[in-house]
Amino acid sequence: MAATPIGKLPKERLQKDLAKYKKMALELGATDAKAIRADSIVVDERVLAKCMYPKCNSYGTNASCPPYAMPPDMTRTIVKKFRYGMLIKIEVPANEIAGADAKDSALHLPYVKKISEIVAKIEAQAFYDGYYLALAFSASNCKSIFCPEEDCQALEEGKPCRHPEQSRSSMEAVGIDVYMTATRVGWDVYPIGRQTSPEEIPYGLRMGLVLIT
Repeated sequence: MAATPIGKLPKERLQKDLAKYKKMALELGATDAKAIRADSIVVDERVLAKCMYPKCNSYGTNASCPPYAMPPDMTRTIVKKFRYGMLIKIEVPANEIAGADAKDSALHLPYVKKISEIVAKIEAQAFYDGYYLALAFSASNCKSIFCPEEDCQALEEGKPCRHPEQSRSSMEAVGIDVYMTATRVGWDVYPIGRQTSPEEIPYGLRMGLVLIT
């Protein structure tokens, strides 16, 4: 199919493309994906506060996390300029995300990496489809996935990210309330921590978002 010039995408194509991106997410390993209106995305400064108090181990260690990620005010402004996005989830087995053993062993990391791969590929596809401002957000932090044994090179003056085609800020890192946003589209979200028993929950979630147009 021939490429369409920027600014000349037929209006009727958007819904077909959103359906295509959902299909793409599922084929790449997502449990579910939903096209959502951008005005359903919740941005809240309190999310960023949770990165700081108590301070997350990833805080300040990489360019995709606070304080280097875009602040909530900028996120809110950017989200308002979009109309649609694709919210994507992977359900993580309870015993791989809940409780101290799962947390200490970081059993959820393969699911985080998978979400990162999915949103980056959809962002790229949307770009080539003509949605050139498409913007992806992942889950957790990029350092734990791509550079676990190395300092973040992007924080060094004059040096680029080692993985620019894959590394994306998480939704939480830029102030998006992932729990409330997911709840608005009908997904069940459970609070999970070190004291959560796997028997208490059916699954956990890792989620990503691609703003399309």
